[in-house]
Amino acid sequence: MKMGTTHKTQELNIPPLTFGINQIFEAPFDSGWLTFPRHYLLYASAGTFHLEVDQVRWLLPPQRAAWVAAQVPFRLTAARRVTCNSVLFSHRLSLQPDFTCRVFAVSSLAREMLLYSMRWGTERQEEDKPADSFFLALAHIGLELAAKPDEFWLPQAQSAELSQALDYTLTHLAAKPTFTEVAGAAAISERTLARRFAEETGLSWSQFVRRARMIRAMELLAEPDIKIIDVVYAVGFSSVSAFNHTFRTFTGETPSGYRQRVQPL
Repeated sequence: MKMGTTHKTQELNIPPLTFGINQIFEAPFDSGWLTFPRHYLLYASAGTFHLEVDQVRWLLPPQRAAWVAAQVPFRLTAARRVTCNSVLFSHRLSLQPDFTCRVFAVSSLAREMLLYSMRWGTERQEEDKPADSFFLALAHIGLELAAKPDEFWLPQAQSAELSQALDYTLTHLAAKPTFTEVAGAAAISERTLARRFAEETGLSWSQFVRRARMIRAMELLAEPDIKIIDVVYAVGFSSVSAFNHTFRTFTGETPSGYRQRVQPL
């Protein structure tokens, strides 16, 4: 995971208290690059976000949350309707995570607390002691869950050539492109492309393809109207059994079990 890229970000004027935010984005959404001065706990209760932090892009479907540390630039995008429940923590809670960003599975307790926290928005009373105690407990639970992060992320390119290669690969997953075809689309040699993958992502192209297929499958399985067989073909598998085996190896659960867990309640 490579860090250090500079982004032009928006600084937002935020009330100094800890508070909850509930938002529904009806149409495709792009936040642009943002920087919050305080720690940010983001939960997608319905729909799917993509969260970018520097050179990494995470999938954030239902039942998964992200903790973005203070002053870390990030960007959120969504292709379809998504419901967001999030919390911005006050400096006075003195939270000190040892990471910039973590994405993790949400426990039943954390989910209910995130939903309940929406009662305290930006207009909450400053001296509301029950609210302060509640948010502090939620913060500790979030940090405990973040200690076991998910690894469902994709690397971002640092060069134009690799960016073309990644884009071509991601948009042609169903067609199962060859490495030769991808190199041609990027207008570079296969040897140069292999070197770019290793240097810029830490992955080989085949490792990237496997990860991209599984993350795309996870995103599609969160959609209630798509059949599993259609997901299989959409990510370039010709056999349900091969897809099931690869998905279970990657996520630790079956496609049907994952779908049942992430469907909106």
